[in-house]
Amino acid sequence: MLNDYLFGRQLTPAQLTDEIDLTDTRIVQRPGMLRDGAKIICQRCQTHYRQRAVRVPAGGWYCPACIALGRVTSREALFTIPEPNAFSETKQPLTWTGELTRLQDQCADEVATVFAEKRRHLLWAVTGAGKTEMLFKGLAQALAAGQRIAVASPRVDVCIELFPRLQQAFADTSMVLLHGQQDEPYRYCQLTVCTTHQLFRFYHAFDVLVVDEVDAFPFAQDKTLQVAVKQALKPQAACLYLTATPGKQLLRQVKQQKLTVSYLPLRFHGHLLPMIKIKLAFSWRRQLQHKRLPMQIQQQISHRLRMKQRFLLFVPHVAQLDQVAAALKKVGIAAFATVHAADPERLQKVAAMRNGDIQFLVTTTILERGVTFSGIDVLVLGADDPVFSSAALVQIAGRAGRSQERPTGHVIMWAAQKTHILQQARRQIIFLNMKARRLPEWQSVDDVKK
Repeated sequence: MLNDYLFGRQLTPAQLTDEIDLTDTRIVQRPGMLRDGAKIICQRCQTHYRQRAVRVPAGGWYCPACIALGRVTSREALFTIPEPNAFSETKQPLTWTGELTRLQDQCADEVATVFAEKRRHLLWAVTGAGKTEMLFKGLAQALAAGQRIAVASPRVDVCIELFPRLQQAFADTSMVLLHGQQDEPYRYCQLTVCTTHQLFRFYHAFDVLVVDEVDAFPFAQDKTLQVAVKQALKPQAACLYLTATPGKQLLRQVKQQKLTVSYLPLRFHGHLLPMIKIKLAFSWRRQLQHKRLPMQIQQQISHRLRMKQRFLLFVPHVAQLDQVAAALKKVGIAAFATVHAADPERLQKVAAMRNGDIQFLVTTTILERGVTFSGIDVLVLGADDPVFSSAALVQIAGRAGRSQERPTGHVIMWAAQKTHILQQARRQIIFLNMKARRLPEWQSVDDVKK
């Protein structure tokens, strides 16, 4: 379709393709930068500057905050065509044939209502509750109505995992995956799966926007990303936030009734969240510097290898990956890989772990959320390090016990001391499990054994 590349987008002249017909009367040009008194405001990311700080020698101003997405200046416009929702009608877009539990179905109905009423809503569900499946009813309703939808996340890994699941659930719907590590070009589609950074390229595009893992870095800390969400939405649109660990800002909005909320404290298979076991390892940092692991940690790893039990081993910092790898290889352990955010083979290693080609990964917090490996345990070395927030530790613990076949995985965290953050994470899981035990769907371990 002619110029569909610009539908609901905001692009600089350098980002326009040769196929775009600039004589199209639907094209709207907005200034890249606006001057407001002594300040300059970027119209893509809404960052404010003092004029002197962002002045260009040739004249005018530019925005350094979002320059990674293409240079925006006061001398060039942002091009867009208002979103026309040019999609063919599909009466039954949902091709997923699975079933929801009663609790999931209740949340799914609430989500569908939120989409229909164009509201802002928080779906607060524990890790492994089946949040993605709870979206399907509302998404199907919106797609059938010809609406344009985006599912966004701060993490590339989350987007990559979500995309094939949504493709299977909506097999006849045009769909595109957008993130900074791919080569696939942009296409105009009814359903877009993307990182939250990619939302800067959209303007009043979406009738429905889902932000998954809304408390994850960098979204929760970066106000410009929250601006990107607001600008990507149409003036009348629905916005759904998904998380297992909502931050203070979201909870404050719920309390102020600026945001409605659904809550699900039980996993889809009816079992509780695995409890964190805290073990003291007083000299783990010093031993690691000498390329040695504390004996109790080495024994736990060796035991799992003998039992052919897959697991993740988390460490606080990238620099410690090589130290742990050296310590493992020193005692003859080689059936693993290390992975971190900047690892060029990150996606391939995660896929290998998911496919069962390797028995365990040594990783940083990059895998704390948004990825699912069936039937794994979770080990954390240095859980007292300041890099781990209580939310991060809860998310990390939530990687275990996610499958119906093995719903009660083990979570062991070693620390030099039992910090407030560690205790807070344990208390949150205890609280969530206490609420889950009150539900008729709860299945105890004893019930399973019987």
